[in-house]
Amino acid sequence: MRVGVNTLFLIPGEVGGTETYLCETLRAIAKQAPQVGLVIFTNRENDRWFSEMLGGYSQIEFQSLNFLARNRYMRIIREQIELPVRAKLAHLDLLWSPGYTAPFICSCPQVVTIHDMQYKRYPEDLRFVPRLVTDIVVRISARRSSAVITDSAFSKSEIVRQTPTPPESVQVVHLGVGRRFAEGPSQEAIGKNISHIVDAHQGYILCVANSYPHKNVHSLVTAFGRIFSDIPHQLVILGRPGLGEECLQKALETLPQSGRVTRLSHVSRDELIALYQGASLFVFPSLYEGFGLPVLEAMMAGVPVVTTRCGSIPEIGGDSVLYFDHNNQADLAKKICEMLDLNLGQEMAWIRRAALRAAKFTWERTAEETVRCFEDVL
Repeated sequence: MRVGVNTLFLIPGEVGGTETYLCETLRAIAKQAPQVGLVIFTNRENDRWFSEMLGGYSQIEFQSLNFLARNRYMRIIREQIELPVRAKLAHLDLLWSPGYTAPFICSCPQVVTIHDMQYKRYPEDLRFVPRLVTDIVVRISARRSSAVITDSAFSKSEIVRQTPTPPESVQVVHLGVGRRFAEGPSQEAIGKNISHIVDAHQGYILCVANSYPHKNVHSLVTAFGRIFSDIPHQLVILGRPGLGEECLQKALETLPQSGRVTRLSHVSRDELIALYQGASLFVFPSLYEGFGLPVLEAMMAGVPVVTTRCGSIPEIGGDSVLYFDHNNQADLAKKICEMLDLNLGQEMAWIRRAALRAAKFTWERTAEETVRCFEDVL
């Protein structure tokens, strides 16, 4: 089987969980399905990055379209005009587009991954013209593909409702989480790994989310302000600024002391894992998720989780996380205090239950089910 992979959308470090999904799935396919030849179509920003990451696998080859994907409209044009030509010349059996959009016309069958319909449910996350273009391209991509892969049963229901895609064409393939999140060093070593970022000995609450409106990070800051004098913890927010940044800044301005909040836009993979493992609590206040990978990463890393019942999160967290009412910041503050007040035995019970659930989500399983979808299409 010769499969093309459309990575024209990916700028390293800028697409969040979609980047993790694609990289981990490709690695797992390469390791456990050597019969699948992969032709990875790259842009100028990610060509060398992919080559360094996956160049050691003999069944993988790379073809660069040599353009800058930061220009969204240029990327769409290249995807619609040049990519189909390249796919035909590469003699593909199938073209997989793992980033929401795919060519409208292609000489071989196509599979597209649509992770969620966030731009429809929370249109304020995008400006008008990009949102309109995204809607048109996503809907046509879904209609022209032989199958749609999505991250959760929740996202499947969203796709069926918002696009002209029959339910039988949508395949749910859950994401995975790496074992590295569970196989960390000692607490002392973790503290050393992130000592330049945060004082782990003081204790901190971690949130991993960009400041888009639907991520609801401002509610966490407001809830933190309610219990500011009751707990000694710091608040660490890891994520890039989005269209909800203004609202987040207003919430930060209401805090008695700004010095107890640390903002991070980017960290290395090792630092990310250490931040999870060193946290006293992980809080994820999102109002919409197609999967909720940070929740799963925190569960695997052995940190208690407080989150919402929105979107796919209950599908991932089950009974292994503590939920709060997403409309009630006072309830969030209360649940944070409840989790921070657990005795050691209670905390370990939460951690064990979460780790057992998280262990069921593996990238090997993601890769296996993705390849099975390709085989079904062919």
